[in-house]
Amino acid sequence: MPGWLAPVARLLDTVQGRQLSSFLPPAGGHGRPAAVLVLFGDGADGPELLLMERAGGLRSHAGQPSFPGGALDPEDGDPETTGPLRAALREAEEETGLEPAGVQVLGALPRLYIPVSDFVVTPVLGWWREPSPVDAVDLAETARVFTVPVADLTDPANRAIAVHPSGHQGPAFLVESALVWGFTAGVIDRILHFAGWERPWDRTRRVPLDWRS
Repeated sequence: MPGWLAPVARLLDTVQGRQLSSFLPPAGGHGRPAAVLVLFGDGADGPELLLMERAGGLRSHAGQPSFPGGALDPEDGDPETTGPLRAALREAEEETGLEPAGVQVLGALPRLYIPVSDFVVTPVLGWWREPSPVDAVDLAETARVFTVPVADLTDPANRAIAVHPSGHQGPAFLVESALVWGFTAGVIDRILHFAGWERPWDRTRRVPLDWRS
């Protein structure tokens, strides 16, 4: 693992769920278990993060940039232990075509909750030790797969607060001709903050969800 990734890896031992989101898993085991792969690699422009854009025809989260990931399957195993790790890799392979053998799984961050979809999501941190070609495997599910330099994510010019039609507001990133918002942007925002990578940015800047570069 490269030295620059150490501040992120340390979050596995230090960060708590309430530090990542105000939406935590409901009591009583409610919510569907899911996992996403937060995959960092070495790119041409330095450290980068793998993202994808969901197809515009999907019934939920259409056209929204996200981490690769999805619901746990029974064959993934115990949702309380290794299941999310296996699910994150499996879903990433199915959606982007990446080679799981080239990914070093660092561990899982605390589980978070997405109320609108009733998913209890485990963000799984990974190091792309041996990068492999990636692309949209099924265009009915995924519009495109892309990487974003961490330098672009920390650039104050690419930071804003996204405003949902419901009035909800949250951190956003304007990168790679996309508006990254919602759960994905929230996790990225907190990782940058607690890893010590965040740069001061204009928190009064507001953008609608139909923003286009």
